[in-house]
Amino acid sequence: MERTGFADLPLHHGMAPKWLFERMLKLSRAICEVLLYEYGKDELFRRLSDPFWFQAFSCVLGFDWHSSGCTTVTCGALKEAVDPELHGFAVVGGKGKTSLRTLDEIEEIANVFSLSTDKVERLKYSSKMAAKVDNAALQDGHQLYHHVMFFSEEGKWAVIQQGMDTNNKYARRYHWLSDNIKSFVTEPHNAIVGSVRYERVLDMTSKKSEEAQKVSLDLVRDSISSLERDWAELIRPSYQKSLDEWLDEKNKKPLKPVDFLRMPRNINWSAIKKAYEFQPVDYEEFLSIKGIGPSTVRALALISDLIYGAKPSWKDPVKYSFAVGGKDGVPFPVDRKAMDGSVDVLKKCIEDAKIGNREKLKNLERLQSFIKITIGTNINQL
Repeated sequence: MERTGFADLPLHHGMAPKWLFERMLKLSRAICEVLLYEYGKDELFRRLSDPFWFQAFSCVLGFDWHSSGCTTVTCGALKEAVDPELHGFAVVGGKGKTSLRTLDEIEEIANVFSLSTDKVERLKYSSKMAAKVDNAALQDGHQLYHHVMFFSEEGKWAVIQQGMDTNNKYARRYHWLSDNIKSFVTEPHNAIVGSVRYERVLDMTSKKSEEAQKVSLDLVRDSISSLERDWAELIRPSYQKSLDEWLDEKNKKPLKPVDFLRMPRNINWSAIKKAYEFQPVDYEEFLSIKGIGPSTVRALALISDLIYGAKPSWKDPVKYSFAVGGKDGVPFPVDRKAMDGSVDVLKKCIEDAKIGNREKLKNLERLQSFIKITIGTNINQL
């Protein structure tokens, strides 16, 4: 498994107009068919799981590069545009309540593809674990509200999901790819992309968190009474001085953001009991247990750190700034090299697409217009 990135996007309200969405359907279907014909499903999934390519793809379909809606509407257009029987892959899930039907939709499409029971269960497990990891194991302050899975008749898959930081109204997009899957909890990402780097993010998927994973696992597999004693010791008032490392030493103020770093008020002891009875063999199996959520993961990480000295990673795993920049220098000036790469890929897709010359010309003009608008006012800064 390879998670290939995530992106920070501001929340934009409203809906895509019908005239635009209908054209997005046609164009997205045409681009997908060209990619399937030229490169196959594996390459299509790889590109969808690349946040740079996906963002450029959304722009060609008619969206601003920085709109949070580009994720939900583009995925929605793909879901309607793709015919599983014709194209050999399906799109399931969606935004809000629609995402809750993902597992049922996997079952429905599996019948079309005649997938084995093992493949169906693996797809369902992968869908659930992608969401669990980004909600609980990687605590970056974003709550998932959008989850879409692409999967083929061969059983390969990609996931695009999005979470919202309610404090600053920014969305963060997470991309997953099934190629070379080894573990959901050991640095599964290939590239993590965002325009904001937080001071403190609990990343239990980092290799630096491996010892904390082991201690957390030992804690839940040991007696529950021992864990209760450790928890009581950790929340004693006299122990709070150990949390001083989370303060800005110069100003003696909490580092920002702190919402996902506060001491959990409780642990889901019912889930802990279930884990103890189950005796998970590794951290991934522990995380997969129903009821094990962010607070329990964080509490065990803190006990591992402050009592047993097994420090998890508190470093935001973001590695690159997202996208290519904005026309007014927000969030940064245009990166011409990155943009040229995206443009070349998409020009090839559009030029080769099986659509009429008139429609092709319109879309090339749209792409050219987008390039001029994005680069034009920044040219003197570059």
